[in-house]
Amino acid sequence: MKNIIIVGASHAAIEAISCLRKFGWNGNIVLIGDEDAYPYQRPPLSKGYLKGEVGNEKLLLRNPNFYEKHNVRMLLGHKVIKINRKRNFIELNSKETINYHKLILATGTRPRKLEIPGSTMPQIRYLRTIDDVNFLKNKITQNTNLLIIGAGYIGLEVAASAIMRKANVTVIESADRVLSRVTGTAISSFYHKLHATRGVKIHLNSAVAEFGSSQNVNFANFENGDQCVFDWAVVGIGVIPNIEIAEDANLECNNGIMVNEFTQTSDSDIHAIGDCSNHPSFIYQKRIRLESVPNALAQAKTAAKFICGSQQPYDQVPWFWSDQYDIKLQSVGLAIDYDRVILDGDEESHKFTVSYIKNDQIVALDAINSPREFLQTKKEISKLSSSNSNILVPE
Repeated sequence: MKNIIIVGASHAAIEAISCLRKFGWNGNIVLIGDEDAYPYQRPPLSKGYLKGEVGNEKLLLRNPNFYEKHNVRMLLGHKVIKINRKRNFIELNSKETINYHKLILATGTRPRKLEIPGSTMPQIRYLRTIDDVNFLKNKITQNTNLLIIGAGYIGLEVAASAIMRKANVTVIESADRVLSRVTGTAISSFYHKLHATRGVKIHLNSAVAEFGSSQNVNFANFENGDQCVFDWAVVGIGVIPNIEIAEDANLECNNGIMVNEFTQTSDSDIHAIGDCSNHPSFIYQKRIRLESVPNALAQAKTAAKFICGSQQPYDQVPWFWSDQYDIKLQSVGLAIDYDRVILDGDEESHKFTVSYIKNDQIVALDAINSPREFLQTKKEISKLSSSNSNILVPE
């Protein structure tokens, strides 16, 4: 019987299992994940799980019975070390080899590491796995001095969660505003004020030059000459796509594993989905790599349909969300190329939107506690995808 092997064990992988069975795949499915735990959600780790509002069971992507029902061979705690494209098999770190009819790479990303003096101190932590957060939950308590490096989604979500745990929080960011890589100046200003009023100390236009410890006191020396004393530090300076096994197999890679509109890689028997894939966007007429759950789910569906005989191109509108304190940010589209910004609503009431306009067409929206406006704009931007679906995306 033919095998489909899925490498990775997060949203994209589990959705692929569900869709493969739904669309008629009757062969074997093998899931390989490098963590021992059953597949779980990662977005709540920096939010509800860190705050203690979400328990282990609610983190699970599916009940363990799901895998038995869908006849999935689970190889948890294993790692793929080689793809043999000529003979269509993968090799595990256990030396076991498994043949595949189709291979789906859902390898995700890993945290980008700081490489400065002292960065290997045990008090310097990263947040990616449930083990990472379980460790931090026991350390971040009342009056803990927490230093966060990076003011992106992860950094600010951890800051908000730590404040809720009554910690003392300092954030340092090398850019001139928070969330600079994911949103515009109005939203950055709003979140800067939001965190400052909650007691977060924010340092912009600076970076940590070195970490050190003296007489059981940990410190970070900033490049601008300032110093911060801390008990624990969390680094959130972005992620790196896990593409090494694809590169070793000579698959085409460039800021992710290159795929077509059906999630096929340069090898027609291998698909790549989720955060690790670099795909063509009909909406923005360029290639992009997205780090988002909606993207992972939609690409999984596209891959499963294609494998089962239905060619439906991936053309989803990018969207994201972030929960900080009692504020929900929902973003749709990419605010990367626009000529005008429109703010609607009241910032003081924590309910407003920021629209990004290009040539009188909305291309992106940030919605603060405004779900209706978010959904309306999502539908509007999706029309761009339909109108551009016959235009070739530049390589």
